[in-house]
Amino acid sequence: MLKKKEQFMRLIFLFSACTSIIAVFLICIFLFANGIPAMSKIGVFNFLLGKNWKPSNALFGILPMILGSIYVTAGAILIGVPIGVLTAMYLSLFCPKKLYRLIKPAIELLAGIPSVVYGFFGLVVLVPFIRNYIGGNGSVMLTASILLGMMILPTIINVSESAIRAVPSNYYEGGRALGASHERSAFFVILPAAKSGVFASIVLGVGRAIGETMAVIMVAGNQARMPKGLLKGVRTLTANIVIEMGYAADLHREALIATAVVLFIFILIINLSFSLLNRKSI
Repeated sequence: MLKKKEQFMRLIFLFSACTSIIAVFLICIFLFANGIPAMSKIGVFNFLLGKNWKPSNALFGILPMILGSIYVTAGAILIGVPIGVLTAMYLSLFCPKKLYRLIKPAIELLAGIPSVVYGFFGLVVLVPFIRNYIGGNGSVMLTASILLGMMILPTIINVSESAIRAVPSNYYEGGRALGASHERSAFFVILPAAKSGVFASIVLGVGRAIGETMAVIMVAGNQARMPKGLLKGVRTLTANIVIEMGYAADLHREALIATAVVLFIFILIINLSFSLLNRKSI
């Protein structure tokens, strides 16, 4: 009887795993079957390197959106990664237990806030602040980068903290036995030992940042032109798809699906790069 239950549960787990794989496979088929023909019609180089996105004139160049996504994501990484990793270090190795009980739920609450609420916060608080004290009209690349940096914090903090806590205690004890201070042992012994998990948190944060849509639409300006600076508006790949998919038809619609293919390939490259870095570090 016990063996039958074990076999049944194995089948359930196998079915669940296969369902996930099939779902990803079907998404790939849909994207590539609809996106690749559009690229061939437009021209791969015209599509990827074209600087003009004007569907009414049959111009479908997505280079401004590619650069917009890269710049906004890079800004989010510069803001979110140092703060996130240092916060994870503090929570794991320096934070008093009483204070931890207050900070940890706040971070988990930050992870549960919907994107549109982040976007509303950016629209009401960050946009006027940037406009009044830094420059531009507020709906600019800098605002989007700051907002995305805030949004990826919970992911980076939680995953990095778990990785740091998973480091065996004898690593820390060995560092202390060699005469290193608590801070030196934390940053030069424990953190390097947890680098695989920290890298994983950064990759997940990058995936969240590059795939974010609603919040970016509300604060980035959504101007389909080449990025010209931190205080100028940009449009990302995800924003381009969401803004125009509702009324797109024919080649315009296919070009938006091809944009999703490019975004999918970006995420794939990021994950493969992380896997290669992870293998080299082992």
